[in-house]
Amino acid sequence: MVRGKTQMRRIENATSRQVTFSKRRNGLLKKAFELSVLCDAEVALIIFSPRGKLYEFASSSIQATIERYEKHTKEIQASKPPEDEGNVQQLRQETAAMIKKIEQLEASKRRLLGEGLGNCSLEELQQLEQQLERSVGTIRAKKMQVYKQQIQHLKEKGKALAAENAILCEKFGLQTPSGGSSNEERTAAVAATAATQSAETSEVSDVETELFIGLPETRNKRPSQK
Repeated sequence: MVRGKTQMRRIENATSRQVTFSKRRNGLLKKAFELSVLCDAEVALIIFSPRGKLYEFASSSIQATIERYEKHTKEIQASKPPEDEGNVQQLRQETAAMIKKIEQLEASKRRLLGEGLGNCSLEELQQLEQQLERSVGTIRAKKMQVYKQQIQHLKEKGKALAAENAILCEKFGLQTPSGGSSNEERTAAVAATAATQSAETSEVSDVETELFIGLPETRNKRPSQK
């Protein structure tokens, strides 16, 4: 009785090996025949001896059974999802394509920076020059757009400052600047007004502090320096 497959080993003696082969071969052929008859199964058995001699058994036809087996195998393989090996191969191809594309982009970037132009033809240099001119035109247009936005922002800021200045002038009873003055003049007027008001407030505070220091008879006099 064979306890396990791992305990089976090749028979070293040639005579014993040939005797065992004959016995097991006949037993296997007999079992294949019994299986086909008792269970109505399609059975095909092919055996090659150590010397290359063919032994076979088929319940119908060896060739027909082989063709049926090949057809069944193809159907199974077609229904199975792609194997991991196929996915790995596809990923390798995609990685190689990405690496090549990155190298091309890096080379194009160096050319735009004026580097690596030694191998460029005249046509390539002309195309590169046209590309740079288009890029410069786009950059200049964007720069002018930013300038216009900044000017518009400054105008709006000037209007807001002028309105604030008018409110402050009305609050403190000052004369409002003429409407024809520029935004810069209005801004300067607001700044000057704010500075004047701050200075006046500070001066009034100093005067009040001096007036209430000392005895009643010396309120209007400054203390003498020692």
